[in-house]
Amino acid sequence: MITNRAISPLIETAELQALVGSAKVVVIDCRFSLADTEFGYQQYLSGHIPGAFYLHLDKDLSGPISDQGGRHPFPDPADFSRLMADLAIDKNTHVVIYDSSRFAFASRLWWMLKSVGCSPVQVLNGGYPAWLECGGAVDSSAVATSAEGFAGNGDEPLTFDNCLSKDAMLTAQAGGAWLIDAREAERYEGLNEPIDPVAGHIPGAVNVPWQGVTDDSGRARDVNAQKALWQAIGTDEQVVVYCGSGVTACVDLLSLEIAGYTNKKLYIGSWSDWCSYL
Repeated sequence: MITNRAISPLIETAELQALVGSAKVVVIDCRFSLADTEFGYQQYLSGHIPGAFYLHLDKDLSGPISDQGGRHPFPDPADFSRLMADLAIDKNTHVVIYDSSRFAFASRLWWMLKSVGCSPVQVLNGGYPAWLECGGAVDSSAVATSAEGFAGNGDEPLTFDNCLSKDAMLTAQAGGAWLIDAREAERYEGLNEPIDPVAGHIPGAVNVPWQGVTDDSGRARDVNAQKALWQAIGTDEQVVVYCGSGVTACVDLLSLEIAGYTNKKLYIGSWSDWCSYL
């Protein structure tokens, strides 16, 4: 059992291999593609870490879309609590999450679980490709969820702490918080906008693209490289991160966690929410 002392946000494949098949960990597959929203589940059915559940970005990790709020708003906390119960996750369950996209989708669930007070929660370093590379076992049968006989999180209502609306983000920024745009430089600079109807960035935001957190193999760069990404920011300063829709911003939040930053928040709606008001 991992204790809450000095928990790394990342777990290596060898560590996970020692846990798979036991009751000590819940493993979740978050593979996804924005271009083909069923790609991730089809990949899961083709092969996944034994015992892993599959969660879909749109269906499980996002709520209904409205005129404002962005393309991937968080689900209702009550719905998310029921989902946790279905997976037999409470706030003390050891959860390991993976994808095959340089943490793009695994980090979203990592941040959501951390935001409701779960610990320990870890992301598999290198994702599913690293698991295959180390010779990890593979299963192709879907794992059913069931809350039968599980008390879940009781009657305690969940809230997504450290997650901000547009107005709360502006208040934080006015109070001196750093605002970080995690999108690619071309999107930040307004030179290319492939998804949202308006190009550009929120005034005052600094660009730290999420792809810089990992190397070409999808593994996190070492801790010194993570710290270098944030060297302009004091470790005690507040940092608010956004991206296009509150997904890949969580990769930057993962990097901040590795680098030792504790005062960090997510602007949930991100640029897709911001530009809906323009």
